[in-house]
Formats: sequence, structure tokens, C-alpha cells
Amino acid sequence: MSLRTPHVLTRPQKLYVVCAAIFITALVVAEATASKFFTAFDLPFSVYILGMAFDEVVMTAGVLAFPITFIITDLLNEYYGKPGIRFVTWLGMLMIIFEFGLLQLAMGVPTSPISPVPEEAFNTVFGATGRIIIGSLTAYGLGQLADIAIFHRLRRLTEGRHLWLRATGSTVGSQFIDTFVVLSVAFAGQLAFAEILAITLFNYGYKFFIAVAITPVIYLAHWIMDRYLGRETAEQLIEAAERGQGPSFA
Repeated sequence: MSLRTPHVLTRPQKLYVVCAAIFITALVVAEATASKFFTAFDLPFSVYILGMAFDEVVMTAGVLAFPITFIITDLLNEYYGKPGIRFVTWLGMLMIIFEFGLLQLAMGVPTSPISPVPEEAFNTVFGATGRIIIGSLTAYGLGQLADIAIFHRLRRLTEGRHLWLRATGSTVGSQFIDTFVVLSVAFAGQLAFAEILAITLFNYGYKFFIAVAITPVIYLAHWIMDRYLGRETAEQLIEAAERGQGPSFA
């Protein structure tokens, strides 16, 4: 190809870049906000976990962005197969490390006297985020690889039918691992094990509900992507994904 002739991105390429960008943005935001806990709602009765009573459902703010990653993971699995989603998974892990490095740099530079955010507050928030990021690298890798494996196993078992089953099943099957590991690493020593387990169960329950609730959204996104790509191109991508081949952008 002549250097004078600019490369024009195809529709599958553009779609892949957009999906990857949305996924990584949601992932980084989830990591940056995971150190904040919030009360989702009060329980009508006390729930006892390992002898500790809980009167409210507490979750991390990071769960607010995660439904977006569920949707994009399933769509990339569907159209671009294991190689396509694995590339984004590893890229996401690199971006988490990159985020961690930038946060360390931001905490290391001296704080100006006119800074609207004092150094102690900034370091309290993003110092905790740094620990969460370390835990997330392990949890995210395990969770994503489990999600990919379950998705394609269900695809083979159903012979490509029942998108809702593989989309929901892969998310539900992988997220307990992700949630428990990241909370255990991030808050061990700060929270009791019963509290970590309770927040894991609350977050997992939320993710389970979201995994089911977003099924219509996945079908809608599937329809939009089919329309954008064109039926023939969409079918070619899906067939290649079913054979375990990566996207061909040539």
C-alpha cells in the first residue's frame, strides 16, 4: 500500500475499535470508583453471615459501570470470537496497570496550597484505588477468561442458538470469582471476612440481576450491529467466531 494512500477503516474495524474503547473506559472508571461503598437499600430484616448481622445492602460504586463491560464482552465474543475478546481483555489489563502508574505519579507530585482537593483526601481516595487495582488485575484476568470459556462452551452446546443463554450464563458464571477475589485482595485487613463475603454476595446478586435484565439490551445491540455491518458481513463474522477464528480485517 502506498504511504500516500491513507488506510480507510472498514465497518468491522470501526465497530471493534468503538467496542474496545467503551469497554476499557467503563473498566477504568469502575476501578477508579470501586473504593466508594454505598447503601443500595435497607433490608426489611437482618441477614446473618458468619455470625455478623447486616441490615442494609452495601455495594461498591464500581458496580455501576460493570453492566457496560458485560454487554461489550458478550458482543465481542459473538462477533469477534475468542481472539477478539482476548485481545481486549489483555489490553484492558494493561490499561489498569497504566492507570495505576498514573495514579502513583499524581499522588507523588507536591500539592499546591490552592488545590481545591487537599493532598490527604486525594491520597485517601486514590491510594485505596491503587490497592483495588492490584486485586483487580488478578480478579479481572480470572473472571474474563472464565467468561470467555463459558460463553463459547454454551455456544457449542446450543449450536449457536439462544444468545440470551450464553450471554447470561457466561456473566453469571464468572462474576462471583471476579467479585470475591478483588474484594478479598483490596480490603483484607480493613474489613472482617464476613463483611467481605457479605459485600461479595450483595454485589454478585446485583450483577446476577443485571445480567438477566440487560438481555433485551444485548439483543437490541446485536440488531444495531447487524444493521450497521450488513447481514452478509455480520454472518461472516459470527461464523468465523463460532469456528474460533479471530476477526479478519484485511
